[in-house]
Amino acid sequence: MSERVIPLIDVRQLPPAAMALSSTPWIAGEPVLDARLRPLQELRISVTDRCNFRCTYCMPKEIFDNQYKYLAQKELLSFEEITRLSKSFLSLGVQKIRLTGGEPLLRKNVEVLISQLSQLRTNSGAPLDLTLTTNGSLLKQKAAALKDAGLTRITISLDAMQDSIFKAMNDVDFSVSSVLEGIESAKAVGLGLDEQGLWSGMKINMVVKRGTNDSEILPMTRYFHGQGMSLRFIEYMDVGSTNGWNMREVLPSAEVISLIQQEFELVKLPPKGPGETAVRYGFKNSSGQLDPGLGEIGLISSVTQAFCDGCNRARLSTEGQLFLCLFAHQGQDLRTPLRAGASDEHLTQMIANIWHHREDRYSQLRSLQNPTPGSQDVQTDPETLGTQRRKVEMSYIGG
Repeated sequence: MSERVIPLIDVRQLPPAAMALSSTPWIAGEPVLDARLRPLQELRISVTDRCNFRCTYCMPKEIFDNQYKYLAQKELLSFEEITRLSKSFLSLGVQKIRLTGGEPLLRKNVEVLISQLSQLRTNSGAPLDLTLTTNGSLLKQKAAALKDAGLTRITISLDAMQDSIFKAMNDVDFSVSSVLEGIESAKAVGLGLDEQGLWSGMKINMVVKRGTNDSEILPMTRYFHGQGMSLRFIEYMDVGSTNGWNMREVLPSAEVISLIQQEFELVKLPPKGPGETAVRYGFKNSSGQLDPGLGEIGLISSVTQAFCDGCNRARLSTEGQLFLCLFAHQGQDLRTPLRAGASDEHLTQMIANIWHHREDRYSQLRSLQNPTPGSQDVQTDPETLGTQRRKVEMSYIGG
């Protein structure tokens, strides 16, 4: 039987320097910075560790089989607990929350949580930027409820246009047409439509594995070109310890954009804001002018072009463990003090203390010693990346 191995620590076991911060409380209204002066501006919340896909790069079937031990319902944060913790994060400067999984639409009545979160406001009084990432399998049924609950933006994962390749990757025989139907249902209710009448709030994510689905880069681009959405290509990452990651299977974003530019005229776009993970390109129209209505291309290059310096994201697991990096090997327990009756002020100060001592920059350190993608296995030096410990799984913490 496969067992979850996720080492955890709580704040009472932090180094003395971290505990000393309790005598210097965070000041309300002030931004909280980590040890590398990065602000806390985005929170990703995993609402379930379950998924109905078995994507080979995330939840390979040989590990996540019918004997795999998932979290019990009582271990999950309730919607009220998630909302309460979210308020603390917003008071520390968070402006955007992304709901993830597993597959978040598997969480029963997730639209109730969305409704609660949509009522929250940032420190400036602005509405929360609330979005959700899904594999699209349940989007056709859920689109209207998500929109009515207050969700304005959504990201759909789709790794190929050719059914045989897509089914081989999701490993549950789920068809491309079903995902496309979900996308059309979302469009029909206006989910992702902005004030200019563009689908800027809808993104399509494709994880690219060399030799597996790289032949689908141009078919994906051709299909979504002209629809006004953002099509994003993500380098295959070494998240977790079960996906058999190999540097040979990484296709650098530079090769992806070079391929697309052979067929489409593109214009590089400026970042939308701090902490932007994607390098963005817009399409030129037949007159040679940038046309936002044609959509965008985004490149997320955490392997070949690490963006650790601007990382402003924290991650909250479905049972209340706070992770400071997608590649982390341990989390810090917020559920225990939350359920023990800690005040909002105590929870906020605890989160501030944890973030203040954050030094994570895994991808940046990895890039210091990586060989050229596609050539050989990555080598990890314990002195550079730390001792080899089991990293948290993407299915548990979200991408």
